[in-house]
Amino acid sequence: MKYDLEKHHRRSIRLQGYDYSAAGSYFITICTYQRECLFGEIVDGKMQLNQYGQIIAEEWQRSSVIRQEIELDLWVVMPNHFHGIVIITDNVGANGRSPLPPPMQSDRSSLPNRSFQQPSMQPKSLSSLVAGFKSATNKRINIARNSPSSPVWQRNYYEHIVRDESSFQKIRQYIQTNPIAWEIDRLHPNNPSKW
Repeated sequence: MKYDLEKHHRRSIRLQGYDYSAAGSYFITICTYQRECLFGEIVDGKMQLNQYGQIIAEEWQRSSVIRQEIELDLWVVMPNHFHGIVIITDNVGANGRSPLPPPMQSDRSSLPNRSFQQPSMQPKSLSSLVAGFKSATNKRINIARNSPSSPVWQRNYYEHIVRDESSFQKIRQYIQTNPIAWEIDRLHPNNPSKW
């Protein structure tokens, strides 16, 4: 099927004009591809991570180690999605990694066919974090399940800019109680979803 801009255009769900690399708190939700319950199951109101869920937890915890510009607050791995609160600080970093030194002028002239372009993703941004997290988890899970080209995540993610302490506390409570409320969760496979 050929790409049709009118038919296949995906509207951005990001707040227009907002700098998602700005210091602040963000609540994110990332769903699995086709909302497949891939990461484990809820038993007696508690999430029981399987091998793939363990990978999600490990990579999320690694995020704040390899990305010095973020701090992690409360988070939870659910059977088919992930919730987390991310705090972007003013620390240094470039696309979640240490900045690379700019190429020397002599390097450019000796490699005339090589392009030295800046990455299209904004450094130290929420999208940079999510892209790196999704990439790392997708790779590890696909190695574990021996399916190198299978998607783990749906395209995009949901984010909410946390604007005040009251909102912050409500989101923390939502994350804490998410496993208990799994049967009525709108992301549960048996429930109709607006997402």
